[in-house]
Amino acid sequence: MLQGVATDAMSKTIAKLGFYAGLVAFVATMGFNVAQSLQLVRVFTFPLDAILIYGFSLLIPVPFTLAMLALHYSVSEDRRFWTHAALLFTVPYATYVLLNYVVQLATVIPATLQGMADQIRLLDQTPHSLFWNVDALGYISMGLATLFAAPAFTRHRLGLWTRGFFIAHAAMTPVISFVYFYPRFSEALLMIAAPWMVTGAGVMLLLALYLRGEPTVSEPNPLPPLPAGGRSRRGQQG
Repeated sequence: MLQGVATDAMSKTIAKLGFYAGLVAFVATMGFNVAQSLQLVRVFTFPLDAILIYGFSLLIPVPFTLAMLALHYSVSEDRRFWTHAALLFTVPYATYVLLNYVVQLATVIPATLQGMADQIRLLDQTPHSLFWNVDALGYISMGLATLFAAPAFTRHRLGLWTRGFFIAHAAMTPVISFVYFYPRFSEALLMIAAPWMVTGAGVMLLLALYLRGEPTVSEPNPLPPLPAGGRSRRGQQG
């Protein structure tokens, strides 16, 4: 019984951690959306635009990964294949984009401000560069993660909304791929991927709300109950 209570408490702790992680990812995604939009209308210019865009983007992957991990431990056993598969793509997403954004913030931007842009040009995330492709692989992995996670959500109202946003976000993956890999990049081409801002923020927020509202799954009591009418060994000897 004590073990069951401890397991239930741990499940609630995991769900609570996932909720707050999802909220952090949502706020960071909204920050990215605002920074990216203001850059397109020339409110922000270099280096502030790059610092804000990469900075907010850097705050998304770790909380999102934690929220997806919490989801894996919050669903029932029959749905854990889907969350496990989602985690297999969430980790590469986090790895790719963390690598990229740390390089841009810690190396590329400072070097450019010091007039050494030519020396680190290989590291600069420009269209069809090395780290442009790394970033693309990250967001393709994220789309696949949301695709595999979608069936794990239950069919009550919040679960259906969350599943719908996860599917919509996954559906943006071919669009994201087209924007990244089309031979000639332009801001007009980037606007095709604008719905990602909505689906990305929706995924983070609804995942957080789902983890807060979904009943936690605890492991069954390993000790089976005594059969009805059963007597102790001492009573049988008497």
